[in-house]
Amino acid sequence: MTREQERDELHRTIWQIANDLRGSVDGWDFKSYVLGILFYRFISENLTSHINKAEWETGNKTFDYAKISDDEAELGREDTVKEKGFYILPSALFQNVQKNAEGNPDLNVELRNIFKEIEASAKGTDSEPDLAGLFDDVDVNSNKLGGTVEQRNKQLVKILNAIAGLKLGNYQDNNIDAFGDAYEYLMTMYASNAGKSGGEFFTPQEVSELLAEITVVGKKQVNKVYDPACGSGSLLLKFAKVLGKENVRQGFYGQEVNITTYNLCRINMFLHDINFEKFNITHGDTLTDPMHWDDEPFDAIVSNPPYSIKWEGDANPLLINDPRFAPAGVLAPKSKADLAFTMHMLSWLATSGTAAIVEFPGVLYRGGAEQKIRKYLIDNNYVDAVIQLPPDLFFGTTIATCIIVLKKSKADNATLFIDASAEFVRGGNKNKITDDQRKKILNAFIERKDIDHFAMLVPNQLIAENDYNIAVSSYIEQENTEEETNIKELNTRIAQIVKKQNELRTAIDAIVNDLEN
Repeated sequence: MTREQERDELHRTIWQIANDLRGSVDGWDFKSYVLGILFYRFISENLTSHINKAEWETGNKTFDYAKISDDEAELGREDTVKEKGFYILPSALFQNVQKNAEGNPDLNVELRNIFKEIEASAKGTDSEPDLAGLFDDVDVNSNKLGGTVEQRNKQLVKILNAIAGLKLGNYQDNNIDAFGDAYEYLMTMYASNAGKSGGEFFTPQEVSELLAEITVVGKKQVNKVYDPACGSGSLLLKFAKVLGKENVRQGFYGQEVNITTYNLCRINMFLHDINFEKFNITHGDTLTDPMHWDDEPFDAIVSNPPYSIKWEGDANPLLINDPRFAPAGVLAPKSKADLAFTMHMLSWLATSGTAAIVEFPGVLYRGGAEQKIRKYLIDNNYVDAVIQLPPDLFFGTTIATCIIVLKKSKADNATLFIDASAEFVRGGNKNKITDDQRKKILNAFIERKDIDHFAMLVPNQLIAENDYNIAVSSYIEQENTEEETNIKELNTRIAQIVKKQNELRTAIDAIVNDLEN
C-alpha cells in the first residue's frame, strides 16, 4: 500500500470513527472530544518516546517509561518539564488509562484529574501559558456525553478505544506527521459538515498553502511568522510544510479571540511537533488588545480574518492615535473591520517581509473610509498584488473572496492583478483549487507580468485615476468563450426547420383525416 493509500485509509477510518461515536452530540461540539483525546494520546506517546530514547542512549535498552512506577518517574519530572514543557506520570499515560478504561467506574473523574495534572505540571515554567486551559473543552462531565455517569463513561471508553485503534505509528518509528495529518483531516471534515459555525475558524488547506508560498517567495528561511486571527492554526502551520519547521527560526505567533479555537490552535501546534518554545499563541481581540507588541515586526504574515465584523472604530478615541491605524488618517468603519486588520498587519510587517491576507471582496471597491485607506495603501505603494479567488472555497460561505498581498519594499510602483476565479474543480459540496492551479497562480505572482485574461501589472497612477478601485474585474477582461454566430447560416437553418414543421403538420393532418373517415 502506498503512502497516499495509507493516508486515505486513515482518513476513512477517522471519519467513520467520528460518525460512529458522535451519536446525539453536534459534530462541531463533538470534535473537542475526538481531537482532545487524540492530543492526549499524542503527548503520551511523545513523552514516552522522549524519555525512552534518553534511557536507551545510556545503555538501558529494556527501559520502558510506561511500565515503571509513578514514584520512580517522579525523579525525572523537573528535567523533563524543562525539555518538553509538561509531564505525565506512567499511570496517567493514554495507553495505560485506555487499557483499563472498560472496567473503570470512575473513568470520567480520572480523566478530568489527569488533564488538570498535565496542565499543572507546567505551572511556574516557561511553558505554562502554552499548557494552561488546554483541555478545558474536553468536558468529561458534560451532559452532551450522556445523562448519567455510566453513560458518559461508556462514551468515553468508545472514544479512547477508537483513538487507540488508529494506526498512527509512534515516535519510535519517527512517524511524527501522522497525528498532524489526522488533526487536519478531522478539522476539514468537521468544518465542512458544521457550516458557518465551524468553517469560520478554518481555512482550506490549499488556500493556506498558497498564502504561505506567496509570503516566502525567494526565501529558504524566515525568523518569525504571524497570524493575527489564527483560528485553529492551519495557516501558520503551512509554513512548516512549505519551509520546514526548522527554517522558521524564532517561531510561530498568533492571536485568536474565540477561546475554544484558541485551545484547538495550541493543540494543533503540539500535534505538528511544534514544541512550546517555538510557538506563542495568545487569546484576545487583536484589534483592541494586541498581544505581540514585543514580538513584531514579522517576516511573513498570513491571515483569513473574519469578514466585515463590527469593531469599536471611531467610538474609541484612542484608536485613531494607535500607531497601527493612525498613518491612514482614518479608521475602518465600525460595521466593517476588514481594513483595520489589514492596517494592523501592515504595521507589524518587517521591511523586507510579505503579508498575504484573505479579504471580503467589498474592501476592494467600497467607498467612504475604506476608499481612503485604499488610497493610503496605493499612494505609499504597499499593495503588491490582488488575487481574485474562485467562489465557494470556504466553509460557511459561498462568496468569492480575494487575497491582498502587502509589501513595504517593492521594485516597481505598480500593482499586480490576478484573476483566478476560474481556477477550481468541484470536490464534494465545495470548490477546490488543485495543486496545478495553485502553482499556476503562484507562478503568475512570481513572474509579475501580463497574461491575457489572467494577470495584469497596473501602474498605481492608473489605479488612482480609477478612484482607488482595486477590484480585479476592473483591470482584467474575462475571456469570451462564446462562439461567433453566422447570421446567414442561422437564418437558413431556421427556414429549413420551419419548412420541416409545415411538412410534418401536413402529414399529421392527413393521418387524422384518414382516422376520422
